[in-house]
Amino acid sequence: VETWSLNNVDLVVLSACETGVGGLGNGEEILGLGYQFQLSGAKSVMASLWAVSDDGTQQLMTEFYAALSQGGMTKAEALQQAQLSLLYGQDTETRRGEVRASIEVETVDGTPLNNVQGLQHPYYWAPFILIGNGL
Repeated sequence: VETWSLNNVDLVVLSACETGVGGLGNGEEILGLGYQFQLSGAKSVMASLWAVSDDGTQQLMTEFYAALSQGGMTKAEALQQAQLSLLYGQDTETRRGEVRASIEVETVDGTPLNNVQGLQHPYYWAPFILIGNGL
């Protein structure tokens, strides 16, 4: 059995469905695959608790990385800002009063993601959790 060493890894993002859910049935279900990355040395892991929407996840991840790249924000704060961006239907920079200078991301049908309606429902933004060090 080969073991991974992820001691120098600050963040692992698992954006697929149910990556934060294990099958132990003893109260440790929330640990899932994300917990295995932490056991291997990763400082923090973002994972999902249920089946996720492709459009919602793409928008959440776009906003998460935009917030994280601005600096001055912890991983936990960047996730919170990304979740709020879906909840309120505004990108992180607009909500912070800044001019958005990023590339416009579009869905398959060509609709700009920041104009996609209906992503305010918790189904789209609430499944993602941060396990470990949120700083």
